[in-house]
Amino acid sequence: MDEAEFWELVDAAREEAGGDPEEQADLLVERLVQLDPESVLDFARHFESRYDRAFRRDLWGAAWVLLDGADDDAFDRFRCWLIGQGREVFEGALHDPDALADLLGDFDEEIDGDGEELGYAADEAYERLTGLVTPDLGLPAPPPEPEGEPFDLEDDDALAERFPRLWDRFVGGEE
Repeated sequence: MDEAEFWELVDAAREEAGGDPEEQADLLVERLVQLDPESVLDFARHFESRYDRAFRRDLWGAAWVLLDGADDDAFDRFRCWLIGQGREVFEGALHDPDALADLLGDFDEEIDGDGEELGYAADEAYERLTGLVTPDLGLPAPPPEPEGEPFDLEDDDALAERFPRLWDRFVGGEE
């Protein structure tokens, strides 16, 4: 499976699910079980490599603004959700996390920002196909700390300065 096929699967499932990440994960599993086990592992490798690429402090700050706070677990779920938004949103956010203000449509904290189930889709499909747990994917170990310079996620002024478009769109009107 190449990168284009990976994104096609992600996009098709998201569109059919109407943006609901849990439904998207279920649809993704149904599509993946129609493939051979090695293709499912390829999908898992694509997903994990993007998940690791998104382990960045600037994206954590963007998630913090969007979710009104994001601990370690919430940021993990956010990264899965971000991949589920498709290539344009994912790559755009990596290029400039503040661009999420322009890349995202409506954002509902109740369903958006949490794609935990997406992170398990390949594992579930592989287990259904083979009866086995997903083997080691042979990817480099993820970094122990997020990439980038640390900053205080609880400093509203710093967040507003670092992410002005996100802040204006998702926080500014709430005061």
